[in-house]
Amino acid sequence: MAAVQKQLSGDDWEVTAYDNSRALVRAVEERDAAGGLAFGDDGVSVYTATAGGQMISNAISGLGTALAGQQHVPATVHDVVPFPKDDPRGTGLAAAALPMIFGGMLPAIALLQFFPGHANLRTRLAGVVAFALAGGAAVTAVLQFGIGTLDGDYWVTSLGLGLGMAALAIPFLGLESLFGYAGFGVGSVVMMFLGNPLSGLTTGPYWLPDGWSTLGQLLPPGASGSLLRANAFYGGTGAGGPALVLGLWTLAGVALMFAADRRRNGRAGREAGDAPAL
Repeated sequence: MAAVQKQLSGDDWEVTAYDNSRALVRAVEERDAAGGLAFGDDGVSVYTATAGGQMISNAISGLGTALAGQQHVPATVHDVVPFPKDDPRGTGLAAAALPMIFGGMLPAIALLQFFPGHANLRTRLAGVVAFALAGGAAVTAVLQFGIGTLDGDYWVTSLGLGLGMAALAIPFLGLESLFGYAGFGVGSVVMMFLGNPLSGLTTGPYWLPDGWSTLGQLLPPGASGSLLRANAFYGGTGAGGPALVLGLWTLAGVALMFAADRRRNGRAGREAGDAPAL
């Protein structure tokens, strides 16, 4: 074991030793480890979690096979947290990226067109919340019952997706309320060209460099993807962090809208005070 740890030393792998294979499996199930290797007289047992990230699972499988080849023993792969049988490669999860992004952008754009102006600010807020809940339910239904990608509690998963859409849409509305369409445009560009590729939804966050991975998980697309994985495949394990990130983004959007409302009311009060008495 010491020889294996020495061989894996470096920045590519973080190696932790467990007492036995059962403890390793428990660590994978609880998301403390992306996977692992167990060495025995009968060969190398490779433990992966493809639902946690296909690319990192492939890398761990390849590593285990290579080490087994060096020792001239067989390698046996055990997928601890697999995708459902209807979608064993998780292709539907990759397809969920754009609906999650556009599920936050499109309702904000539509509501700004149909209910423009400061007077409809609260109407727009209520509208995006309703759309986020409906959109989360619809996307989850397609992925879980149509494609068969997800395998968790439907309502918990759909509420998590709805929170992710709200965490995008409400800040968009807040930026537009405070800074106009320029603010909306900047937010959209950041989420599309930074949040989406750094989300790790397709590969899993492990595959990104440390700093970029952390940034991606602090943006709504990445947090929403992590929350989706946690609810759909791990029974909610690890859902607290991404749910907190999404909640903070939602509150930030509400704060921006509140600030815009205060600024407008203050401006109206000053204009009323400056008006000549009759």
